[in-house]
Amino acid sequence: MDVMRRNNVVVTGRVDGPVVLLAHGFGCDQNMWRLVVPALARDYRVVLFDYVGSGRSDASAWIEERYSSLDGYARDVVEVCEALELRDVAFVGHSVSAMVGVLAAAAAPERLSRLVMVAPSPRYIDEDGYRGGFSAEDIDELLESLDSNYLGWSAAMAPVIMGNEDRPELGEELTASFCATDPDMARVFARTTFLSDSRTDLKAVAVPTLVLECAQDVIAPREVGAYVHAAIPGSHLVTLDATGHCPQLSAPEATAEAILGFVGAAR
Repeated sequence: MDVMRRNNVVVTGRVDGPVVLLAHGFGCDQNMWRLVVPALARDYRVVLFDYVGSGRSDASAWIEERYSSLDGYARDVVEVCEALELRDVAFVGHSVSAMVGVLAAAAAPERLSRLVMVAPSPRYIDEDGYRGGFSAEDIDELLESLDSNYLGWSAAMAPVIMGNEDRPELGEELTASFCATDPDMARVFARTTFLSDSRTDLKAVAVPTLVLECAQDVIAPREVGAYVHAAIPGSHLVTLDATGHCPQLSAPEATAEAILGFVGAAR
């Protein structure tokens, strides 16, 4: 298995620098990180990749059973680290990838030594005593809409997820990213994402962790950031003065600054 080709792995930045591994969220690919990479690449070796089923990954490697669980995406992360013989990695995961990083760090603690969780959510569905931002009915309707008309769902939802109504080009970019994803693979990833519950995994995190939330985010409201911060012992919480669920696009300078400040201090 050629993991480098399978996951479209790209390595840039300082060859001998500490490693930062960037992981994209649902419906996206490594291109989502392009605005923060230059700042990171000055002092770090930056590794980017696409999950199987996303971006320019090898779609022939996609197996529904594997990618119906967050563990399958965590295996992608660990196998990328193994292919590059990486250790002491700072893992930066956006959205659902924040929880993928939690699982990967537990599976391969010798590989991942720090976590940066960008707009994380361990569970999207509300429960008594927990606010995820959506009712069970909301998520059912979201998934039914996605199943029946993926392209229409993408065009309607991407601008909502992105926020920043005064910058429509951001929503258009996310829409294009969603629409470029194979609908059948996207449906599986969506169910894996929006029906997941990783809350019990948070308490087992044993590496330095930064929880990076946005001031306004309809997908991961601030109650979720506070929950993640409280659940992970010794974690740090930083609230960006940013709107929407994708601060690496809407506020790349502040996002890069927060990542660099934490990763450098944690060394």
